[in-house]
Amino acid sequence: MFRVAIIDDEPLIVEGLCRTLPWEKWNCQVAGSAYNGKEGLEMIRQVQPNIIITDINMPELDGLKMIAALKSEFPDMQLIILTGYREFEYAREAISLGVARFLLKPSKMSELEEALEEVTKRLAQSDEFFPEVPLPDSEGTDEGDKDLTYHTEANSFIVKNALEYIRENSQEKLRLVDVADQVYVSQWHLSKLLNKHTGKTFSDILNSARIDKAKELLGDPSLRIYDVAEMVGFQDLAHFSRVFKKIEGVSANEYRNTRSRSL
Repeated sequence: MFRVAIIDDEPLIVEGLCRTLPWEKWNCQVAGSAYNGKEGLEMIRQVQPNIIITDINMPELDGLKMIAALKSEFPDMQLIILTGYREFEYAREAISLGVARFLLKPSKMSELEEALEEVTKRLAQSDEFFPEVPLPDSEGTDEGDKDLTYHTEANSFIVKNALEYIRENSQEKLRLVDVADQVYVSQWHLSKLLNKHTGKTFSDILNSARIDKAKELLGDPSLRIYDVAEMVGFQDLAHFSRVFKKIEGVSANEYRNTRSRSL
């Protein structure tokens, strides 16, 4: 029996899908439902459904990040997007991350039934190649790839967004869990992905981002070394000095003097 989760901020759609579809026809049962993205992610991690039917245009939710997170943590999970968001490039990106079907609201019941027929077959024969996935108002996509390709694409998407968030917020008291929340995965999963893709720990990545900002600020002679250290997120000057020398091979003061002579 395949477990299904339904997420939409329109209760009528959630209730309608739960009650009107003949789930037993596809050997399915609705295992959980939610009315926003945050609740939906919590529910998904609890019931670990095989199939998710979800909107991507909900408050406080980045749909593409959610898709990537789910395909990264649960690569065999089948995602059916049911949304009123009609941006073609967005649909293309969603499919590249591993969405099985991208359906536009209002969808015909036959379209949803066809999607369920497809994903249940995929689940029953999980080692088969993905067939072509039609985009809305298009003739289709290129030949589908294996689950592994979507998994890799999702992982890369998560790492890219995590690194960008770290760079933009490195001066804050940033924790791994804070970054994980932004990309919708657990901190343990994010730690594994960062290490695999960069060869560095979260702490190393954060320190590198802070030192990059420090090097820019050191070009301003009116700023003391202590000021620079504090501005980039270090509360301890000694710690800043150790990290700076470890990464750059020289002290912050030596770096500043060398830079000033080269200008």
